[in-house]
Amino acid sequence: MDKKEIDKLIKGLDKDQHDKLMHALADKSEAERILKTPEAQAIIKKLMGEK
Repeated sequence: MDKKEIDKLIKGLDKDQHDKLMHALADKSEAERILKTPEAQAIIKKLMGEK
């Protein structure tokens, strides 16, 4: 998945979802906490082409 695809997905979010995502990503500790969850790790592996 490239930046254009990610931007398209983000633009497809409703305002509430978009605001929550942007708030979480703007807070470094919150972003790190989210990225360490098993769900996020599974998505990252899938995006990176790992099984």
